[in-house]
Amino acid sequence: MFLPDQPLQFDPIFRSYIWGGQRLAARLGKKTPENEVWAESWEVVDHREGESLVSSGPFRGWSLRKLIQAFPIEITGHNAPEERFPLLLKYLDCQRVLSVQVHPDDVYGSQMTVPDRGKTEAWYVIESEPNALLYAGLRPDVTPARLQAAIEQGTTEECLHVLHPQAGDCVFIPAGTVHALGAGLLVAEIQQASDCTFRLFDWNRVDKDGKPRPLHIKQAMEVIDFDRGPVDFVRPVEDTSLQGWRLLVDCDKFVLREARGESTVVLPSHEVCILTIPSGVATLHSKGTTLALKRGESVLLPSACQGGTLELYSDSVALLATLPNG
Repeated sequence: MFLPDQPLQFDPIFRSYIWGGQRLAARLGKKTPENEVWAESWEVVDHREGESLVSSGPFRGWSLRKLIQAFPIEITGHNAPEERFPLLLKYLDCQRVLSVQVHPDDVYGSQMTVPDRGKTEAWYVIESEPNALLYAGLRPDVTPARLQAAIEQGTTEECLHVLHPQAGDCVFIPAGTVHALGAGLLVAEIQQASDCTFRLFDWNRVDKDGKPRPLHIKQAMEVIDFDRGPVDFVRPVEDTSLQGWRLLVDCDKFVLREARGESTVVLPSHEVCILTIPSGVATLHSKGTTLALKRGESVLLPSACQGGTLELYSDSVALLATLPNG
């Protein structure tokens, strides 16, 4: 019997929204279905709203859920086949500004009518058009009363902290942080495997019938962390625990690292992780396997993998997401 002890690639799951663009195909090489505008590509996911399917090799056609059920230790490193994989990697192409939203934490999510994980996430900016914006956190001294009044007056943006992103910037968005991605951004996102979002402002937009999209003001106000305030760009630091990587985010939900430029970096051994190439190309060497990765391609390295190396070329970027304390 084959064991899942080598890198696994999955077919992407596409999501269509009115705010999407064409860069998933044009810039990241995604073979998107025709006759739709595709805004999201879910690269690695094990959730009721979508399950990644292996694209090649002896496990072709298997879902990540089925793999974990059959090989929990080999995939995740622990024997808990009933637990879904806790992380989700996606690419987002924002043609229009997204709604202003907030995600709950695990406690709130578990108490919902349809329980889900909370959602802590991080954005990595791949491309940013001139004058593109993103919104991360509330401005100083914004109180619940002030935010509620702004929502009712249609001026919520006056309460938001604004950032001017460039390619290579990273923003960490813990659960409870008000946020929105602006137009003109191509982003990689690592997050908890959750699909729980509360919209509190949609820029006063209406549909073709003149109706606004539903908002979730009550739930949003219940989960916002008003003590957090503005969120700024992450300041990368050299990672002393894994050769060649820079540490972007180290939180209780995931660890996110970045490597860039012409270099060879070490991959974790016996630790489940997600690897993706948002820019350039790379070559992965693991357990006698050599795998060429193009821009926009991702792999899951099961816990059974015996480490390896990743060879990056000039102008290339790699992101590595692992579980905390792995």
